[in-house]
Amino acid sequence: MFAVIQFPGSNDDRDMVHAMKTVLSADARLVWHQDGALPAGARGVLVPGGFSYGDYLRCGAMARFSPIMADVQRFAERGGPVLGTCNGFQVLCEAGLLPGALRRNRDLHFVCETATLRVESTTSPFAAELRAGEVIRIPIKHGEGCYFAHADELASLEAHGQIVLRYCEPDGTVSEAANPNGSLGNVAGITYRAGNVFGLMPHPEHAVEPALGGTDGAKLLRAMIAFGKRRGEGA
Repeated sequence: MFAVIQFPGSNDDRDMVHAMKTVLSADARLVWHQDGALPAGARGVLVPGGFSYGDYLRCGAMARFSPIMADVQRFAERGGPVLGTCNGFQVLCEAGLLPGALRRNRDLHFVCETATLRVESTTSPFAAELRAGEVIRIPIKHGEGCYFAHADELASLEAHGQIVLRYCEPDGTVSEAANPNGSLGNVAGITYRAGNVFGLMPHPEHAVEPALGGTDGAKLLRAMIAFGKRRGEGA
């Protein structure tokens, strides 16, 4: 079973359950943020997009203190797969499960478009269906997606292959023009050093059906499902 955390203000939680359960045939269930523990037998955790707690203070700053997050932290520390998309990425950074922070977009405008992304690293289990250098397309919709990290943190991410996705041109060229929010290094998605925690601003749950414009997001979610099942079988 894959747990989709639901905060007050989440608005992509049911979309994530639909993508996981209806499209990809994985057992996915909503888990309320006030619950003290993840359901028994959870094989993965998904922290969805939206506006947890209305984005008061900073995006994700209040959600990190929800009771369920203590068990999400323990789950991640045991090597369990944790995926944070958009607001979920912000929550994971605020909780210290990923380095850096997400700030207001460069032009202070909300962006809603399909992002073109270059695959930088495939060392994480989340990237098992991707190829280094491959260009994929997944929608974005955010007002605070500008990834920031100190120079030494960014260098460490580069050195250890933790940058999974970068915003790019359709031909794969990484350029400032292709950067929709001002993220340092055009960063769109990163992993924890161990590779089992992945945060990205694009929404893979909105790219799992041809009728919605593409299926590149399914590659990421299928890889997480396979990772969670392998880990569950070996437990």
